[in-house]
Amino acid sequence: MTVIAKALIIGGGIGGLVAARALRQQGIAVDLIEREPRWTVYGVGIIQPNNALRALDRIGLAQPCLDHGGPFGGWRIHDAQGNVLIDPPGDNSAAPHLPPNNGITRPKLHEVLIRGASEVGADIRLGTTATALHDDGEGVDATFSDGEVRRYDLVLGYDGLFSETRRMLFGDAYRPRFNGQGVWRYNFERPADMDTGKVFFGPDTKIGLVPMSPTLMYMFVVTAEADSRWYDGPTAAEEMRSRLKGYGGPIERLSQLITDPAGVVYRPMLTLLADDPWHKGHILIAGDAAHSTTPHLAQGAAMAIEDAVLLGELLGGDGSLDAALSAFMRRRFDRVKYVVDTCDQLAAWELEEWRGIDNPDADQGGLLHRATHALMADY
Repeated sequence: MTVIAKALIIGGGIGGLVAARALRQQGIAVDLIEREPRWTVYGVGIIQPNNALRALDRIGLAQPCLDHGGPFGGWRIHDAQGNVLIDPPGDNSAAPHLPPNNGITRPKLHEVLIRGASEVGADIRLGTTATALHDDGEGVDATFSDGEVRRYDLVLGYDGLFSETRRMLFGDAYRPRFNGQGVWRYNFERPADMDTGKVFFGPDTKIGLVPMSPTLMYMFVVTAEADSRWYDGPTAAEEMRSRLKGYGGPIERLSQLITDPAGVVYRPMLTLLADDPWHKGHILIAGDAAHSTTPHLAQGAAMAIEDAVLLGELLGGDGSLDAALSAFMRRRFDRVKYVVDTCDQLAAWELEEWRGIDNPDADQGGLLHRATHALMADY
């Protein structure tokens, strides 16, 4: 006997699709709605650290991600000219039978997750939104954009950083905050001799190269930005190249290949943490709708995945919905807050260093190492 019989998931991103599979595997009926009329996923990559692979393994999706991705160990650290500074090993203590990291294109990851939700019987509807959610204390009547009304024991808002479900629950109490940085991404052919992830440190930027398949990698560039504008359009490639000045070696060579404006994906770094319980009655927000972090620990999607897998386990057990959601908050909030706070600190130290401020308390490498190890713990 599960805690609930039927759930609505709002949002067909990473967290929503993982939640759909996790709940269905427990025998819970699942409807998932996605506002976009077709699957549209921008074509760069994502990093899956070992703790994310552990969570995916619990629902049978780690291996498909590895099959379609580029597993790798640690991060080889370089200076701006490409000289190796340190070559630390990766950490796979969360799931020793899986690699420390996996890089995968977002379209391939979405294919894996859509198939994973569909094959267990989740009812997925595209081009659909929830226009009203009425919680009467026993369940929720959801009104959809086509006028249909369906009833659910629980509604899960996995609708992202600009969540309408969060607004329904909390009004404008929580708004994304710009942290002063942005990240640029672009895909390249993967060199045959690339055997790990790579990071390069310049005087006022940070660059990474991430394997995504045997033949593909992507570059990320972390920069200081004056505001939260989004760069796209015909000047995007030029804008990205302009932020690579001062690099030699492989980065200088790759910079000449950044020519397609449509291939550039830029996002300002926005962060958010809802410190209220993420649920009211029979409605819950999770993933980026409740906690969005910057990519300094590569844990944004990992936290959404952990949310979803744990929620499936708790809702598949015995007891009341209140007890399950309370247990969910106890086991998730401190862990997620640690990620958000750590990323905020790493970003603040980077920005200080790039401005020429000598902060004796700054310890980016030490904090990154400690956080990576801490997140291998179970939750």
